[in-house]
Amino acid sequence: MSTITRTVTVAAGVFGPGHLGELTRVVPFEMVDAVIDRHRVGQRRVRLLPTRVGVYFLLALGLFPQASYRGVWAKLTAGIGDHPSPCGKALRDLRRRVGVGPVRDLFTLLAGPVASPRTPGVRFGPYRTVSFDGCRSIKVPDTPANSAWLGKLNAAFGRTGYPVIQLMTLVETGTRALIGAAFGTPAEGEITWARRLLNHLDASMLVLMDRGFDGADFLAAVAATKAQLLVRVKNGRRLPVIGRLPDGSILTIIGRTRLRVITAHVALTCQDGTTYGDDYRLATTLTDSHAYPAEEIIRLYHQRWEHEITYLALRHTLLTGRVLRSGDPAGLQQELWALLSVYQALRIAVTDAISTTPGIDPDQASWQVAVDTAQDLVTGARNITDQTGDLTGDIGRAVLTNLIKPRRPRVCPRRVKSPLSRWNKHPPNRPHTTNRIAKITITANPTHQPNTLTTTADP
Repeated sequence: MSTITRTVTVAAGVFGPGHLGELTRVVPFEMVDAVIDRHRVGQRRVRLLPTRVGVYFLLALGLFPQASYRGVWAKLTAGIGDHPSPCGKALRDLRRRVGVGPVRDLFTLLAGPVASPRTPGVRFGPYRTVSFDGCRSIKVPDTPANSAWLGKLNAAFGRTGYPVIQLMTLVETGTRALIGAAFGTPAEGEITWARRLLNHLDASMLVLMDRGFDGADFLAAVAATKAQLLVRVKNGRRLPVIGRLPDGSILTIIGRTRLRVITAHVALTCQDGTTYGDDYRLATTLTDSHAYPAEEIIRLYHQRWEHEITYLALRHTLLTGRVLRSGDPAGLQQELWALLSVYQALRIAVTDAISTTPGIDPDQASWQVAVDTAQDLVTGARNITDQTGDLTGDIGRAVLTNLIKPRRPRVCPRRVKSPLSRWNKHPPNRPHTTNRIAKITITANPTHQPNTLTTTADP
């Protein structure tokens, strides 16, 4: 028989449960105290459940979405000895005392680009690549208060069951970190919410956007921030030609914005011989065809899909696809700001770890490994403070030990998750089974000048 002892360093007394394991280094006590003091939600006397503990409890709710209030509390106290176990009502009252403001401000402090200029995969030429995209699949409890605030979406064959929140984020595509976020009612539309994030853009950025963001006024608003942009334009849109470039792309004006338009056909050939593709029209403020060749612009647009992976990590891996907990709008706002804060703290920890080993792309970091390790460190109350100068930490070591190998290109069939969805039918000419891609053929500006680039995928 052997006895293993270890020292756990936590805040003193009733503040002990207020931690987030190793992520406390990213969200330290001083940061939490600062947002509490700003909103004056602290208290003159020390309660059995201090407000600082309440903020960390909210963050832990996002890290353990499958656990009850008391279950999350048990995880916060499992590694720090005897602490009273409050009832569910006491923890609900603690949430109400914290309010929305401190958690929203905490996210504001954490949000922003996290990669250094030399991090692989985060830049295109001199620009940091970022992207706009919305998400309308985070479901909330179907209570009268939530339904009155959010309403319900109309589907192709009826109305959806749960209300959903419209989440809009600006993401650093190379690391999938959140630069900014806004959310609320889906009825206002993606453009309305994206406008609230324009203040995060600057001249160092190149913004990637899908067809839903190609409105003339919005493009002008993005261009006014001095950021460069690359947006997919609807194929049927008629654009004036004000000039032609040597590579076959054209110059046009959409509203007040002068843009270069590149047309392309992307065809995939699978190993079983299946071939399919699609046409793309990309508009960009990068009008120099020599400095920014069409093929590079076309390949760059694919990086916009990193935003979809961001929502996959947030909605399915971290939130595990669950419905949020809160039955009223204030609680939903508080809960979602806390969830976004936890997500960003994890992204910071992962990117910091990757940066300790030059040449590793953040795409190689396993998000699932990072989440699992962070949960274990909360339960064990380990590495709450850094007393050894260990910049990598256990989360970083776990990520670096389990780097993801480059995946072979493949196509996957679309899964129909809701029969009420307008996308409930399988897209025509698309594979019905998972298949490896043998060849990718990109034909740039086919109507002007033949310029074909063929890539053979690793079989």
